[in-house]
Amino acid sequence: MRELFDTYEVEGFFDEAFAGHERARRSGYEATTEFFASLSDDVMQSSLRSLERAFLKQGVTFTVYSDGQGTERIFPFDPFPRIIPADEWAMIEAGLRQRILALNMFLKDIYSDRRILKEGVVPDYLVKTSKHNRAEFAGLSVPHDTYIHICGTDLIRDGEGRYCVLEDNGRCPSGVSYMLENRLAMKRTFPDLYRKLNVEPVSHYSNELLKMLKSVSPRQQDEPVCVLLTPGHFNSAYFEHTFLAQQMGIEIVEGRDLVVDKEKVFMHTTNGLVQVDVIYRRIDDEYLDPNFFKRDSMLGVPDLMKAYRAGNVMLVNAVGTGVADDKATYAYVPDMIKFYLSEEPILPNIETFLGSREGELDYIIENIENLVVKAVDEAGGYGMLIGPAATKEECEDFRRRVKNSPRGYIAQPVISLSRHPTFCDGKLEGRHIDLRPFVLTGKETVVIPGGLTRVALRKGSLVVNSSQGGGSKDTWVLRAPSA
Repeated sequence: MRELFDTYEVEGFFDEAFAGHERARRSGYEATTEFFASLSDDVMQSSLRSLERAFLKQGVTFTVYSDGQGTERIFPFDPFPRIIPADEWAMIEAGLRQRILALNMFLKDIYSDRRILKEGVVPDYLVKTSKHNRAEFAGLSVPHDTYIHICGTDLIRDGEGRYCVLEDNGRCPSGVSYMLENRLAMKRTFPDLYRKLNVEPVSHYSNELLKMLKSVSPRQQDEPVCVLLTPGHFNSAYFEHTFLAQQMGIEIVEGRDLVVDKEKVFMHTTNGLVQVDVIYRRIDDEYLDPNFFKRDSMLGVPDLMKAYRAGNVMLVNAVGTGVADDKATYAYVPDMIKFYLSEEPILPNIETFLGSREGELDYIIENIENLVVKAVDEAGGYGMLIGPAATKEECEDFRRRVKNSPRGYIAQPVISLSRHPTFCDGKLEGRHIDLRPFVLTGKETVVIPGGLTRVALRKGSLVVNSSQGGGSKDTWVLRAPSA
């Protein structure tokens, strides 16, 4: 291989492409490394410009809030694909199916019989004190007993290369549009490499999403009316909202476009009112209905909860799923799997300490410089402290926060996220990554092969979130060899 790989370092972390000091290529990376090594600098630069133009033309943007200005930018993309062999993906998929089944069983249970709470497997106070607990909807039946219809479970690989679950995103997970656009861009720019590796497709996601939405419609008819509810064009994920609505061929609406009459939801159209059956909402619970949640919300639909309670409209994801999205609840998911399924977890959790759990608060306080501390109801890399990279003042600030609100924080050891070759100023360097696969659940469960690989573009950084300046890669799951 040419000088592109001559200075690439693999020591100190699990590297996705290379193993050991001799940089032996891992399964699936042989053809990819040879391909990029064969490209001249001019061809590589031309390919990078082509990718940038493609994203610019498609308007693939996101908003960075960490710069204090809410700047909208083209989504950073690295062309060196992450590759997952078929046998690895089979294990990941089995683990994701197991996990989403247990989480949906947990949500059904806590809003009905509460068996897992009565038997003390999950502490009752954990659910009662969750910001996202919606006890008002206890006993409400949902189609197929599914609460989390769309889940983006974040996976990492530790220093040994073991896949672990970092968190479950079960409210309004984002990022799937970038997965789809990444794939289109790579197929157009490097078609020969894509065909050579025999990669599993992801283009069916939008069809599967629409199929799932229709499967949870409360009205039994041939063509249920589905809409995507967005907070509007100022939202950081608005590109994704419009992209998915367009891909599915459904209307994208804001709260003002919908009205509730006689406990049914209708959409304003040029031909009059049309009843809506399923709302794929990209708005959190508390903004959905100003007559039920936040009185000052301008995003939701007055009396939407009346129609929802009456069973005349389905919300995707269901109201109250945030309890399973709570970072403190995350610590008990392995127990849920054992309790409901009588199985051992296929994908393990990261070791997690809860400020509200006896004996663990003191441990967090005393070891905060060596831990990652997270607020239980924050997302996107916010409300988080990485102890080894923090100042004394920042550590002391988080000590006070955890002491004042033990229920509001968890802590985990610093995990050496796996690294992946990434193009940085014309050369390859290792950058830390994670993986967000997407799982759709309605009448059936579908796991899309691959997902969004997020990249911490700053050298040494462990924060991969796009809102914090991270980027992404295409994720190529290789097809299993034919028997």
